[in-house]
Amino acid sequence: MAQLNCTDFLNISSLLTEEEIQVQHAARDFTEKEILPIIIKHHREATFPKEILPKMGSLGFLGATLPQEYGCAGLNNVAYGLLMQELERGDSSMRSAASVQGGLVMYPIFTYGSEEQKKKWLPKLASGKAIGCFGLTEPDFGSNPAGMLTKAKKKNPSASGHGGKWILNGAKMWITNGTIADVAVVWAKNEAGKINGFLVEKGAKGFSAPETKGKFSLRASVTSELVLEDVEVPEENRLPKAEGLKAPLNCLTQARYGIAWGALGLAMACYEAAVEYSKTRIQFDKPIGAFQLTQKKLAEMLTEITKGQLLALQLGRLKDSGKMRPEQVSMCKMNNCAIARHITHLAREILGANGILDEYPVIRHMMNIESVYTYEGTHEIHTLVLGEDITGIPAYK
Repeated sequence: MAQLNCTDFLNISSLLTEEEIQVQHAARDFTEKEILPIIIKHHREATFPKEILPKMGSLGFLGATLPQEYGCAGLNNVAYGLLMQELERGDSSMRSAASVQGGLVMYPIFTYGSEEQKKKWLPKLASGKAIGCFGLTEPDFGSNPAGMLTKAKKKNPSASGHGGKWILNGAKMWITNGTIADVAVVWAKNEAGKINGFLVEKGAKGFSAPETKGKFSLRASVTSELVLEDVEVPEENRLPKAEGLKAPLNCLTQARYGIAWGALGLAMACYEAAVEYSKTRIQFDKPIGAFQLTQKKLAEMLTEITKGQLLALQLGRLKDSGKMRPEQVSMCKMNNCAIARHITHLAREILGANGILDEYPVIRHMMNIESVYTYEGTHEIHTLVLGEDITGIPAYK
């Protein structure tokens, strides 16, 4: 297979399998042909190209690690990580859409759902013909989801406790794909204070999903509030194997894993743009890449990207072997988002005034990383997760 034109200083591609390389090639080709030609327009207009999801679905990009029996690709986790990396090289909004669909909607249905729920939703979600969202974060509860106020009350249960409906009341905030979703995975506390997962379908009475406007980050993504006012959900739409906070947190671990890889794609795009610009921008009769200060920035960017690639690859191998721990995901998400954020700033400095023009990808990635740095666990929370793992003492309690 032809060599992929990709930042890879330590020849990390030599550690990949043929299938993993093929997936990366396919994802990079998709980004070049389907995302980059349209992303500036959608970023400017703050619109999401909804038609991108069926295109991703046709290539097996959605829920890519889930079994083929449900219409999914059955990829390993390293291949999935490379897929997320290449999509985010295009734009964080595109990776976010795929990540939410697969990691936060399809994964909980597959892991905690009934066979009927899997058969109903997974093939449609895998194809991109249906869109999902994940409702955990609330207006007043982000880093502390255990404090959620959304309630689920059982209505008309049978004598055996089966059947009947649930009544959901509450609100969720910062929900990717919420306004356009056909199904929302909503987490709520039952009357005993236990957290349950529910599949709330589009059009349910009392359920609305107004879009959040005025964003300067992830502008090509739909971000929404979910409002639940006496929403009736049938018992068959409750995720039967999900009870307690561990279930939604496990879903977030899946999404964070993809983010750890995705941030590298964003960083690579900014680094590659900075390298190219530094070779062609002439000041004082020579390219700015000939100056020591510029070379220092480029060397620092490349070194951090390379370290992040090795971290992500080992995390993926651990995940594929069933040995990955959530604390390891925290380290990788924390590190790779932080270095990506720093690299966007260095790239903007190298591009000078041109760095603020959307003709170049840097300012768009710089704004996007502000969301990626914060969501799915802030930098500070992941730092404290590691701190607790090191000392055995939870500093956030």
